[in-house]
Amino acid sequence: MHPKSHQIFVQSPELQILPQSLTLSAISNRTLSHLKRSLFPDSPRIISSLYFTLNGKPLLDETPLSSSQIAPFSTLILRYRLFGGGGDGGATGAESRDCYLNMYAEKKPDKVDPNEQRLSKWLNCALSNETLSEPCVIDKLGNIFNKESLVEALIGKKLPKEFGHIKGLKDMINVKLDLIPGVDDGTSGSKFQCPVAGLEFNGKYKFFALRNCGHVLSAKALKEVKSSCCLVCHKEFEELDKIVINGSEEEVLVLRERMEEEKAKSVREKKAKKVKNGNVGENGMCLEGKRLSGSKHGLDVKAVAKVEGNGKVGLKGVGDAPVAIATAKRFKATDVAPPNATKDVYASIFTSSRKSDFKETYSCRSLPLGRN
Repeated sequence: MHPKSHQIFVQSPELQILPQSLTLSAISNRTLSHLKRSLFPDSPRIISSLYFTLNGKPLLDETPLSSSQIAPFSTLILRYRLFGGGGDGGATGAESRDCYLNMYAEKKPDKVDPNEQRLSKWLNCALSNETLSEPCVIDKLGNIFNKESLVEALIGKKLPKEFGHIKGLKDMINVKLDLIPGVDDGTSGSKFQCPVAGLEFNGKYKFFALRNCGHVLSAKALKEVKSSCCLVCHKEFEELDKIVINGSEEEVLVLRERMEEEKAKSVREKKAKKVKNGNVGENGMCLEGKRLSGSKHGLDVKAVAKVEGNGKVGLKGVGDAPVAIATAKRFKATDVAPPNATKDVYASIFTSSRKSDFKETYSCRSLPLGRN
């Protein structure tokens, strides 16, 4: 037990109380609650909001000053007591309960398993998402389809915009997939494989389709067996005949550029063929066999190229572009008059009557002036 009187120190940084030295006497029946009342005799309301700590540990108001916890010359810290709070680090009591309900109102999208997404791309049709089943085709960008689904979408004009480059059967390449022996169609895994290396057609390995024969081979087989012929049917192919299936963005970009080059080359060959046959002029204008529509004006105009004595087609230049000379025949009613008909009479049906020296009156057009 401590003596009946001893000295302690009291300080409070929050209440801006400077360290004070207090000498406590007759402390046998006194507690920390009595000490707070002695420090704030004029503010009884604030006493319940304060508590003492010793060496960082809070002390109860009922703790006697003569207890063994409070040794002589101890320093007591007086602090404010904080009421309420949810312990979540940010609750102020001002939030509405709706903010918590709204967090769970909308269901978050389920995370897509990357393995399932990869398998779906290789085992299902890129258009209908149905399981791949022969006959299968690919486009020039390496997307694989069930042929029946793709043809139906083409006929019904229901192709999505991403497959807008497919215009007809010429843009499809028939492929031959090798089935894994003993695998049923109802299985969830891959049912196709490389006919040479035996690698599964499931997206883990790169596969190429040969455009000239349609066989689908793994990149590993084509790399290990270096040959310019198909490893299945031994048909020769070039490097441009290899189309990667479900390639990366960079590989698809290369295939797209190749497709655009092939289209431009086809257009140039068609134009050159027309020029060679003599049906197209230097500016791309058709010179013969072309009838211009003149039905609105009762005319039928035919573009006639002027042929000179040397047998060359005569062209009249307009600026830098040559234009074919065309003639138009004017319609005359007398040219189509029926047999045994007077041409002048027949022509008067379509033309106004000749001017007369007599003037007509407003009351009767048949009676000229001076004769009534």
